[in-house]
Amino acid sequence: MGSDKIYDTSVNTSDAISQRLARARRLLDTLDCSCVIIGRDDTVTTCYRHGVIDLYEYLTHDPETLRDAVIADKVVGKGAAAIMALGGITALHTRIISRPAFDLLRPAGIHIAFDIMTAGIVNRTQTGPCPVEKLCAAAMTPADCLPLITAFIEKSQLTDK
Repeated sequence: MGSDKIYDTSVNTSDAISQRLARARRLLDTLDCSCVIIGRDDTVTTCYRHGVIDLYEYLTHDPETLRDAVIADKVVGKGAAAIMALGGITALHTRIISRPAFDLLRPAGIHIAFDIMTAGIVNRTQTGPCPVEKLCAAAMTPADCLPLITAFIEKSQLTDK
């Protein structure tokens, strides 16, 4: 699927959600960030770190940030999708989404718009698959992904020290 067209999977998105999502997309395009979250109260939260760490921290420490939010993100793999689904977001626009992420989000009833769908997300060095996407490959539900993501983040934090 080409990057010149946005694929929208929901025909019943309210005007308010569509407007919030369009605002999040504009902010993602203009700010030097990786992700924009607009909460149900219109609070704007920006994420700057690579991977799923920011989303994971909101899910585990400030879940209201995600509940009923709309998100614009640069790249969404299965791990990020699991966190978004567990966080209860309403809508997502992403430039790139993996098929496994898309398949995980659809049953959650989340409005999904994207520019490009890929078979899988590659790591930042372009040398292999995204480690979180690979880790979550066999997981069937967002809840199945969470302990895998938690273990990955905990191990990453130990090796960063």
